[in-house]
Amino acid sequence: MPREPRRAAVVLPDNVLFEGGAGEKIRRRLLEEFNLHTILRLPTGIFYAGGVKANVLFLEKKPPRADDVPNTSEVWVYDFRTGMHFTLKQRPLRLTDLADFIEAYKADDRSARKETEDGRFKRFTYEDLMARDKVNLDITWLKDPALDDADSLLPPEVIAQEIVEDLQAALAEFEAITRALGGEVKPDVAAEEVIAEA
Repeated sequence: MPREPRRAAVVLPDNVLFEGGAGEKIRRRLLEEFNLHTILRLPTGIFYAGGVKANVLFLEKKPPRADDVPNTSEVWVYDFRTGMHFTLKQRPLRLTDLADFIEAYKADDRSARKETEDGRFKRFTYEDLMARDKVNLDITWLKDPALDDADSLLPPEVIAQEIVEDLQAALAEFEAITRALGGEVKPDVAAEEVIAEA
């Protein structure tokens, strides 16, 4: 009886998808030894540090094929980043925001996948990916409408609030690192006080 493939979803920052050297070797191996079938490009603002760009890679571990054909034949990329905007407090990501991705993903029958009308879900063959410089999996094709239309930019008070949230998160992370290294955070430089003074 054939063994079911092991499935995983892994969250990775953007740089893992495009850096050369060891990163390129890992991407080649990933495409050959695993069935990397889907990449979900996440928007910024949904993790603790607001500027972090990340992706979810959906893959299956399969045994090597006897014919030396790679386990990945195609990768579907869903761009949930371009034109999307979320924050931790003001506009957090909710499950309903992912409804279109979930519909396009079609976990039960991936052979029924189609490119979406809005252009967010796109198919790339193994050959397409291997031909990219350094097997770059950081793929973009949609144009962000906010970059063309100054009227669609966020209001200044929302941008300012996001900056404050990012600074608070960064200060909290540095405080945690300082404490983990055995250091002490002096009360006069605690994150809350620095932000309050700003």
